[in-house]
Order: sequence, then structure tokens, then C-alpha cells
Amino acid sequence: MEIRRLGSVIIAVSDLAKSVKFYNEVIGLPIKNQRENWVDLGKQGATVILHTASKPINTGTSIENGIVIGLVIGDVESALQELKAQKVVVHRDIESHKTGKNAIILDPDKYMISLFEPALEDSAKQASGFHGFAPL
Repeated sequence: MEIRRLGSVIIAVSDLAKSVKFYNEVIGLPIKNQRENWVDLGKQGATVILHTASKPINTGTSIENGIVIGLVIGDVESALQELKAQKVVVHRDIESHKTGKNAIILDPDKYMISLFEPALEDSAKQASGFHGFAPL
């Protein structure tokens, strides 16, 4: 099997409109494509796809199952201030490490989102695919 790249991460959500508002308006991911029960968001590379869950989400949140969406951002401190002002739940406040700063927030379905600010000025030199630190 030849894998060329990661295409998307699909997230089953309980309320599509609420989740689209969160990822688009609060987080700032642009909508790439939108259908009746399926919305693609992202800037470049892999997309986040929100899809209405066919059954109630009751098998555990990402806090229990360890799923984390990683976003590389420019300034984690100002981002966290903005998000707190919008009443976004902070699962773990900012931690500083040799490779950068990281915080974890929760989306409306309690999926974890890691906000990672690389320490290197040229983030292209940062380890490819690295988006933060284990949440637990």
C-alpha cells in the first residue's frame, strides 16, 4: 500500500451547526466544502471533517479515548486568552517545553484540541507532524 498523505480526520459530532460554529468561528478553520450533514474545514494539508453522528455519542469523549486534534499556531498565549473570553473550556493550560508551548482545549463534544506554538522561529524546521504533547 502506498500512502501519499493524510487526507482528513473525520469527527462524529452531536450537533453539526454548533460544531461548525466552534471550528469555523471560534477556532478559525475556514469551511472548504459543506453538505447537508458533512462539513470539511481547513487551510492546507489534511482537513477536519465534521459529520453528524448517526447514533448518540456515548462511547466516551476524547478525554477517555485519547483522540487529540493538533493545531500549530503562532501565539498560544494570545490564542488561549481569546478562547477563554469566548468561554471555551481549557482542559490543560499552557505548558512550556524545549520544542515549544502547548495548551489543550475542548470542543463542544469534548474532543481535545492541542494548540502548539513551535519554539523554532522557522516552524518549517519543526519536526514534521508534531503538534504538541500527550494530554494525560
